[in-house]
Amino acid sequence: MAKGKEVRLTIVLECTTCVRNGGNVNKASTGISRYITQKNRHNTPNRLELRKFCPYCYKHTIHGEIKK
Repeated sequence: MAKGKEVRLTIVLECTTCVRNGGNVNKASTGISRYITQKNRHNTPNRLELRKFCPYCYKHTIHGEIKK
């Protein structure tokens, strides 16, 4: 079976607040929060955005799907 025919895709979600600030939200800990999850290509063809906890911002922020 070809790889392009799979229904469920593995995606990476990245904190949009950390990306906007260049990863320097807090001087003590620099970085960008990322989560790995799966989505169904048929149910959600658009890019996924979820509210997840960012350990670098110390709050719940929008995490958007990025290109892998």
